[in-house]
Amino acid sequence: MRELQFREALNEAMSEEMRRDQSVFLMGEEVAEYNGAYKVSQGMLDEFGKKRVIDTPISELGFTGIGVGAAMNGLRPIIEFMTFNFSLVAIDQVINSASKMMQMSGGQFNVPIVFRGATASAGMLAAQHSNAFESWYANCPGLKVVVPANPGDAKGLLKSAIRDDDPVIFMESEQLYGMKGEVPEGEYLMPIGVADVIRRGRDVTLVSFGKMMHLVNEATESLKQSNIDVEVIDLRTVRPIDYDTVIRSVRKTGRLVVVEESWPLGSIATELTFKVQKEAFDYLDAPVHRVMGADAPMPYAPTLVEAYLPNPARIAEAVKSVMYL
Repeated sequence: MRELQFREALNEAMSEEMRRDQSVFLMGEEVAEYNGAYKVSQGMLDEFGKKRVIDTPISELGFTGIGVGAAMNGLRPIIEFMTFNFSLVAIDQVINSASKMMQMSGGQFNVPIVFRGATASAGMLAAQHSNAFESWYANCPGLKVVVPANPGDAKGLLKSAIRDDDPVIFMESEQLYGMKGEVPEGEYLMPIGVADVIRRGRDVTLVSFGKMMHLVNEATESLKQSNIDVEVIDLRTVRPIDYDTVIRSVRKTGRLVVVEESWPLGSIATELTFKVQKEAFDYLDAPVHRVMGADAPMPYAPTLVEAYLPNPARIAEAVKSVMYL
């Protein structure tokens, strides 16, 4: 199977859908003339022209509102945020317009729009450019929230998101854009809301999504030396969450560790912990353990960034703790 960079897989997904459907267009800061801040839209202006690949001013609230209005009138916009940190400027349009329009209009208007861009930390970017907002958007009814971890999933899920008739938040990691991975040839879609059990195991269930999956995989390799057989689940989507896959796994292993970059309060990990104790309490052999980012704004100094974020050693330690090792 061929290998593509994460950014190339996203580019293919958007380009294929724009060729397939004339109502799809891309809009955001630097997506056209500059080929995207992270070169995700490389070459798309040349192919599709300035009416379908549209550079905007630095005005997230404005171009997000235009996108929502366009979606209500029959188009399928892809709105790129240079980073989801900047989406806070536009969150009124995302939450109060896009997510609620179907219900408020009594089903007269749906909003088939994709909001996509970089999320969470990416090195020394400090407090205002490093936030993981997956749980914020997953908290909102009316939205779907997708967080892929590899190029193959990214392409298939983005194509599904573009075709979806509801608003989709599609969150990518800046640190993964250059990552290479297997991407199938030809047309394929991946269903939104279905987790992937990427490794079968009997001792502990280890759940994560997005960039954190790569730390999880590294930790899992180190745990083999301790003869701990870990089952690894990539959620891929955090709204809707594939609870059934996680609960089936916990009923088998009896233990759960959830890894997430964001702040602990109100996190996806918190939600999973509640659901597992409700549906699989009698199967648990240890309390659920979370490995999270620190409950503080992101620092700038590299030593503090390292202390702030989850890492393979912390993940492995959490797994051993639920094994009482």
